[in-house]
Amino acid sequence: MDRRELAVFLRSRRERIAPADVGLPAGQRRRTPGLRREEAARLAFISTEYYTRLEQGRGPRPSREVLAGLARALRLSDAERDHLHHLAGEPPGPPPGPPREVRQSVLDLLHRLPQSAAFVTSAAFEVIAWNDLAAALMEDFSAVPRRDRNLVRRAFLGPHLHGAGLYDVSDVGEFARHSVGRLRAAAARYPDDPEMAALIAELLAGSEEFARLWASHEVGGARTLRKTFRHPLVGPVTVNCDVLDITDRDQQVVIYTATPGSRSEEALRLLSVIGTQRMTVEH
Repeated sequence: MDRRELAVFLRSRRERIAPADVGLPAGQRRRTPGLRREEAARLAFISTEYYTRLEQGRGPRPSREVLAGLARALRLSDAERDHLHHLAGEPPGPPPGPPREVRQSVLDLLHRLPQSAAFVTSAAFEVIAWNDLAAALMEDFSAVPRRDRNLVRRAFLGPHLHGAGLYDVSDVGEFARHSVGRLRAAAARYPDDPEMAALIAELLAGSEEFARLWASHEVGGARTLRKTFRHPLVGPVTVNCDVLDITDRDQQVVIYTATPGSRSEEALRLLSVIGTQRMTVEH
């Protein structure tokens, strides 16, 4: 264990995090750049005294559980997490769960695609970033709890908007088969992730269809390249579907575009104006 380097590394990672990044108020009397020690300790679920001793190079070797808490609290990348483990004298194991932090360059890409509905999913099919048109086409993800942003849970267990299947999209059956195979592969990559295990257990208990597909032991599956959303405001919207893999984060960027000059392109353009505002639909 390299106590000196570990202390310097922890402090450098703590000081780069703005309080707003983790939902904390900046306050008027904050002198420390980034988080305070007690804030980092609280986010890592360890005592302030223990964290302080680590930053002062006086702490005992942290356990894997403590290192996992520190990596989560300090929002470390996979490479930084591995470095933290090496400094602590604990060889890094597999990542505890699918990464949820989206690179800033990817976030910038989403917002540079104003005519496309684009979003990012984790390996567990959680929507973790999106642009305005994706929110208008599918739903305002910022207005729903995190658990309801998981597309596999939504596909098999709901809730379903307007009484229809997953966003009333034409390929929901194909998505179900494809997602179960990819979720099985992800579960093998993150065997120690409690959230992944809880998600699969919930799906097995709550959906006979999921249980049947899970029992088939298929891994992967073909992606649908074209699909139609039946939107309550603008009607059917047919889009091409492209998926970009972000291999170092085990994430995917999903991009929906309409054929130029088509009615669906007009519908997406209208949705970009309407946004996610609530409107009454006459039936």
